[in-house]
Amino acid sequence: MITKAELIKYDCSHMCDIYNKWPKIAKDAYNLEIEQINFKNINQLVFAGMGGSGAIGDMFASILSKTEIPVSVVKGFHLPSTINSKSLVITTSVSGNTLETLTVLKEAYKRKSKIISFSSGGKIENYCNKNKIEYRKLKQIHSPRASFVNYFYCILNTLQPILPVKKNEITESIKKIEILSKNISSNNLTKNNQAINLAEWINLIPITYYPYGLKAAAIRFKNSLQENSKSHAITENIVEMCHNGIMSWEKQKNIQPILIEGKNDYSKTKSLQKIIKQYFSDNNIDYRVVSSPSGSIITKLVYLIYFLDFVSIYRSIINKVDPTPVKSIEYLKSKF
Repeated sequence: MITKAELIKYDCSHMCDIYNKWPKIAKDAYNLEIEQINFKNINQLVFAGMGGSGAIGDMFASILSKTEIPVSVVKGFHLPSTINSKSLVITTSVSGNTLETLTVLKEAYKRKSKIISFSSGGKIENYCNKNKIEYRKLKQIHSPRASFVNYFYCILNTLQPILPVKKNEITESIKKIEILSKNISSNNLTKNNQAINLAEWINLIPITYYPYGLKAAAIRFKNSLQENSKSHAITENIVEMCHNGIMSWEKQKNIQPILIEGKNDYSKTKSLQKIIKQYFSDNNIDYRVVSSPSGSIITKLVYLIYFLDFVSIYRSIINKVDPTPVKSIEYLKSKF
């Protein structure tokens, strides 16, 4: 079990303290007095961002997946060829200096798209001010990945006039992570902390299988494990896995399966999940299940991300590494 002394020793930049406050940060972000936007005649939405900012795009893609609004997520340098003056491009870079996101922003401006950008300043703020592009300055809290709920709920607030999202769905999501926090926060370093229990179980390379609607949480977990615990992680759609990935389990590997699931998963997906669990049991493959709560898709995803982010932080403490530094990322940025 992780001790307070170990937490203090390895979490040198106090990331856990910020995550303990996520419910309050989320509530404050959603209630922030921020100018909303109400663009007209939009035929598609594009969310552009990398890393922690890219996770926000994944969230909105899931939230809007059952609406009539086409949504794309860009994690790179190029906009889809279909982008035009009726497209809304939302760029997010917590630092404000992400090269890929800045490149997309400039391309969207050239195509005369509708644009709104979010950052804590940097080159993106300067470009938006220079070209009179809609811009909202949001503070970075600790690090881009730890700033997730601040940015997500501020963006929800800003885009609310054009999103088919009910206010009660948003407040419900905050209430659910308030309850969850009592169990998984670093104020509860006991055997009852479910996030610590899963972190302790992970001692090889985890592969997270997810249903389509919960993809954003699975990708975020992979990214958080890589950044925080400095370890390899894999993720795969559970339906696609049944057509290829299942074959890799015919030989034992240094891989540990984790299944993300929810009560409202599609009925055929639930049947596959049940068969896969039986397959793992029949072949003596140890696995874990992480379940989302009932509620809206926002509630499910925010709950899962909060839980799994804490798992990645606790795994870093077990690995005896500080979760905050990202030296290899900084190295790549310095060379590019």
